[in-house]
Amino acid sequence: MNYLEKYGYTPDEEKIAAGIKAIADNLDQLSNPEVLKQCFSIMDLTTLNPTDTEESVSKLVDKVNKLPEAWPDYPAPASICVYPNFASTVRERKKDPEVHVTTVASCFPSAQSFLDVKVRECELAVKGGADEIDIVLALNAFLAGDTDRAYEEIVTMKNAIDKAAVAEKREVTLKVILETGLLVTPAKIAQASFLAMEAGADFIKTSTGKVSVNATPVAAYVMCEAIRRYYEVSGRKVGFKAAGGISTAADALCYYYIVSNILGRDWLCKERFRFGVSRLGNNLISAIEQKTVNFF
Repeated sequence: MNYLEKYGYTPDEEKIAAGIKAIADNLDQLSNPEVLKQCFSIMDLTTLNPTDTEESVSKLVDKVNKLPEAWPDYPAPASICVYPNFASTVRERKKDPEVHVTTVASCFPSAQSFLDVKVRECELAVKGGADEIDIVLALNAFLAGDTDRAYEEIVTMKNAIDKAAVAEKREVTLKVILETGLLVTPAKIAQASFLAMEAGADFIKTSTGKVSVNATPVAAYVMCEAIRRYYEVSGRKVGFKAAGGISTAADALCYYYIVSNILGRDWLCKERFRFGVSRLGNNLISAIEQKTVNFF
């Protein structure tokens, strides 16, 4: 399937570069505490380390629990993102019902396994307490040109997640990670974006954070243009998540204004825009307070 032809979209690299430069040249003027706090509110506060333990994950949840007391003027992050085996730890320990439990799944980060294994991991993540699941596009199929198989894998996991969510009497959001740093070209990023959205993704996400090139402004720009075009054709609003290497206030502002400029105010909320981050929380507070803060 050639999704670029279907949707009548071809990335204009000169236009994209000019749009990113216009934002980068004006970041100082665009920065203000209100926008930085909004960036804080859409964070998926993440720990995805091989050294994660129940104790270390619990400590991160406790920090989020203490946020209203320590920083009462700050919003809560959108979610806490962990490996699926820690979903129940987060769900049982968190105090704020508005803070979601996010887990990765589908044999993150490579997605190199049997589909049955990926599906079962998604089902177990929902049963363990996940409100949101981030799966990985099957690059082994996509890069080989087998877009049908890549599409069907997402559909199969989406159906399994939805069925498991019904059994748990709640809705579960599906985010599909494209691993844009390995797709390389804007055209392939756009193709993967449309494929994931057609397969049922509620969000499309840049990266796992586990490869050499993760989120980039160019990838974000292309994905947001694809989301806009998909909405124009289908009427369905799909969210965008930037993840991997987003650590400074300037990084957050760049992506915030890419989303703002391309998709508009309807996307500037946690229902349609997220950051996957580990260090950004402290740096946003530091930028707002104009002093070094190490809270998380």
